[in-house]
Amino acid sequence: MVSDLLHHLDTHKSVGPDEIHPGVLMELAEVLTKPLSIIYQQSWLTGVVPVDWRLANVMPIYKKGWKEDPGNYRPVSLISVPGKVME
Repeated sequence: MVSDLLHHLDTHKSVGPDEIHPGVLMELAEVLTKPLSIIYQQSWLTGVVPVDWRLANVMPIYKKGWKEDPGNYRPVSLISVPGKVME
């Protein structure tokens, strides 16, 4: 399951606060599948998510209307790619 998710990552997506590009994880999927599976399993069993995966870069994305109006932007959280895979 983890291997499939890593092999099908969208390499055009942005990096999160950990600065790990999805393309790197996709290229190293064979090596990272086992360690990430262990981390995911332990996280599900204990209910504890790694601290780095809880961090996010929040970016304003323009919706419509006047660009000067802060109400015309919506916040988007950029989280780490391993955290996205776990979701």
